[in-house]
Amino acid sequence: MSKERVHRFVSKDLTLRIAAVNASEVVKHMQSLQNTYPIASVAVGRSMVGALLMASQLKDGQMVGLLFRGNGALQSVYAEASFEGHVRGYTPNPQYQPPNYDNGLSLKEALGNGTLSVARHQPFQKQPFHGTVELVSGEIGQDIAHYLHQSHQIRSLVALGVYLDTNGKVETAGGVLIEVMPGVEESVVELIQKNYDEKKPNISKMLLDGAQPIDLVKPFMEGIEFEELPHDYPIEYYCPCTQERVIRALETLGEEELQDMITKKEDANVTCQICGKPYVVTVAEISSIKDRVHKESMH
Repeated sequence: MSKERVHRFVSKDLTLRIAAVNASEVVKHMQSLQNTYPIASVAVGRSMVGALLMASQLKDGQMVGLLFRGNGALQSVYAEASFEGHVRGYTPNPQYQPPNYDNGLSLKEALGNGTLSVARHQPFQKQPFHGTVELVSGEIGQDIAHYLHQSHQIRSLVALGVYLDTNGKVETAGGVLIEVMPGVEESVVELIQKNYDEKKPNISKMLLDGAQPIDLVKPFMEGIEFEELPHDYPIEYYCPCTQERVIRALETLGEEELQDMITKKEDANVTCQICGKPYVVTVAEISSIKDRVHKESMH
């Protein structure tokens, strides 16, 4: 099976940047790793799609991280993606269930009021660029559009979809991001909005019916000529966790807790919450971590 990728397009007059993706496989993978229930699957899935679309418009080696924080039951949703198509996503409450599904899979209440923080990492840059905006809808897509307008003065249309089967399993996930460059004629913006309002393209449903990324873009762009740009990076679920990071995490436990593990002669079995990769830190290693922590506390 050939791997999916983010498809990039541009209007013939270069005033619109467009990205579209079928991210069904990576979102299914996230769900299988974290056993996310419906609301969390939609929230993390949409965030992953949004991050992939935004990252595709960056440059080599650059990454974007999206952190949605709210006062609702989900608390937070995180997704990050790189220009090269690596993506991962996470929520600390993957098994959250609303009291009922009267509102369908609306995220507004599950996320609540809060903020979207966006970090853009560039190679050779010590500190990433950070921007934070208030959540306007909690439904992810509109919040990303709001961020682009507030922080980068870019007007955009963001359509994200995650489709679940009757058992709550992810069937399709994908999205479209259209960015309007500054100084574009108002008539172009109005045309895109009119296309959207009239056709109400349902991304996840279109993907179910076998639509390709270019098919996702067409309804929005009717009456506007556009062409595809090369962007040949297969998307994959990728997590940069390592044994070193696990050891660094153990160092934060403090001497007493580490000594407790040594006394019990228990290896530390640590599983990365984001990718499910298991790590084992032996009692001998825990002992040397404790010695290191002790030495540092003496200084």
